[in-house]
Amino acid sequence: MIIWADGTVTGLRASWKGAVELTVARRDAHDEEVRALAYTDLMAAPAVGDRVLLNVAALERGLGTGGYALVIAVLDAEGHVTAQPPQPSGHLVKARYLPLQAMVAGADEQGSAYHELLTDADSIDGMPVVVADLHSALAPVLLAIEYDRPGTRVVYVMSDQGALPLAFSRSVAELRASGLLAGTVTVGQAFGGDLEAVSLHSGLLAARLALDAEIVVVTQGPGNLGTGTRWGFSGVNAGEAINAAAILGGRPVATLRISGVDLRERHRGVSHHSLTAYGRVALCQADIAVPNLAGDGSPAMTELADAIAAGVAELSRHRLVTVDLMGLRTVLADSPIRLSSMGRGFDDDPGYFLAAAAAGRHAATLLNA
Repeated sequence: MIIWADGTVTGLRASWKGAVELTVARRDAHDEEVRALAYTDLMAAPAVGDRVLLNVAALERGLGTGGYALVIAVLDAEGHVTAQPPQPSGHLVKARYLPLQAMVAGADEQGSAYHELLTDADSIDGMPVVVADLHSALAPVLLAIEYDRPGTRVVYVMSDQGALPLAFSRSVAELRASGLLAGTVTVGQAFGGDLEAVSLHSGLLAARLALDAEIVVVTQGPGNLGTGTRWGFSGVNAGEAINAAAILGGRPVATLRISGVDLRERHRGVSHHSLTAYGRVALCQADIAVPNLAGDGSPAMTELADAIAAGVAELSRHRLVTVDLMGLRTVLADSPIRLSSMGRGFDDDPGYFLAAAAAGRHAATLLNA
């Protein structure tokens, strides 16, 4: 269901590539100011004083990641659309057959400068592909790669299991600005990357062949969806990403989702998300990056290391690689990019972020092998 609202822009809060965050005063019974987000690839940027049409469904449901009023259009006093969005340059349709579907130019479509390059492409030539369940793993993976192998050309491939607009991720904008991320590809129904692709497979090929990636990181966008059931979570797609990377001749590296503090038992130690995605869905072999937390010496990390060892025993079809963490704790603690996952920062749950960094470190070693 869509919950519509009408409002007036009263302030500009922040902006980054593809998005602007606003303060909007609702013009309805709620009579309150709300945070709103407008995607400037889909519409002209609203200005203070503009009347805007909003979708407030996620806001009124109290969702965390999606807690914005989303701007649909800028309106005049009579309620007509005044500012038209940019005209589409291609014929790939994302968010297909929804009222707000977006047309984009695909790297793999006819007429693209890359169409001929991708027409019969079938290999990513042994490229390491780091796969993670959550979007929050992206930053620590990149920080570790940069620490161990500065200047490595890393491309992010965003799947459509979380947020569809890449612009929803402020961390991607920060990672690009910091030079840690060389490019982006959005696949499936996701949109807003440097390149658009129809499928994860063609997205991996585009990252390698069109953007010259040395390493690719694949995650869903922000906004993981879970139901507390074995199969009902959006990160199950991580297993399919392992398969895609292997089928195309890449070297898949799996990032473990771990936690020492999550209140939900199913996510303590190795999360059931990792055990299902890698243990049941991924039919091709991957390198599972296992962080050597026991080397930390603290009782909490030693206990978490024991829980990880018990969990990864269920992933025996894969190659378990123990990764030394020397230097990575400092790198993450000093990160210029805000690290946050499920509302927890690095100091709150260091094991989670170190596990992601371990996968980045292992991927970097594969380039030197």
